[in-house]
Amino acid sequence: MSETTQIRHPEKIHRPDNPSPRKPEWIRVKAPTSSEAAEVRQLMRSKNLHTVCEEAACPNIGECWKHRHASFMILGDTCTRACAFCNVRTGKPGAVDMAEPENLAQSVKSMGLAHVVITSVDRDDLEDGGAFQFVACIERIRALAPAPTLEILTPDFRDKPGSLDRVARARPDVFNHNLETAPRLYPSIRPGARYFESLRLLQRAKEVEPEIFTKSGIMVGLGEERIEVLQVMDDLRSAGVDFLTIGQYLQPTPKHAAVQRFVTPAEFEEYKTLARAKGFLMVSASPLTRSSHHADRDFQELRDARARQRQRV
Repeated sequence: MSETTQIRHPEKIHRPDNPSPRKPEWIRVKAPTSSEAAEVRQLMRSKNLHTVCEEAACPNIGECWKHRHASFMILGDTCTRACAFCNVRTGKPGAVDMAEPENLAQSVKSMGLAHVVITSVDRDDLEDGGAFQFVACIERIRALAPAPTLEILTPDFRDKPGSLDRVARARPDVFNHNLETAPRLYPSIRPGARYFESLRLLQRAKEVEPEIFTKSGIMVGLGEERIEVLQVMDDLRSAGVDFLTIGQYLQPTPKHAAVQRFVTPAEFEEYKTLARAKGFLMVSASPLTRSSHHADRDFQELRDARARQRQRV
């Protein structure tokens, strides 16, 4: 795979410290101290694999790893972007590990996973943004017997023509790409991306493979207005997105964007009700909701919801 030198944010951005308000009781979670979590961590190390659970400092890692669930992060642990909300390392990535698809498949088999979530860092330095590695991982996991269902959470493949089509044609069961926030906040929160390009990516995935479930998520508490959240919902429905996740933004370090406020559980319930009314097949909205949290259970509900919808037509 040939490479280019295009990296949108290769240097580590030095931001001033941004104090955030004290976390309310409904946000606090336990650290991953179970024996099962230790086993998952050891397996990842032995196979030279990364998880977004660790790299992005997910608050649900203790719960998920206790149940031996993990979201795999391919293409290394260094991202070519520098989003203000993300804890993943930024810089110049190393070479792609060509043994990664096999190691990933073996780990999936060892863990006995029925549903697998695969995400990645942004790789603007690669000619196709890393699409080839997504396809290789999907194909290798699909070779397992019995093969688990597959959910991918991709970068935007910005300025990488054909990459999205290549990944969509590998036919993952769920194609996820997160919009993350309202378009007004992109320049400060997600400067390397473009809102409408991400929206178009989701729409295109459905055009390439209409049976794929599409999914996207946003964070709240970054300074967005309620009306902006509702507009994002409408935009996603216009793009045919099936599944919406909404979770509270949590500041990874003082160098990251500050939490503007903690959205209450009641507000999350209201967002969930409104999103359902707008036509999403599935909505997960709570303070600790994350893209891959309870992904196995949610996939079953998503599939059932589509079946019920088609029975009504």
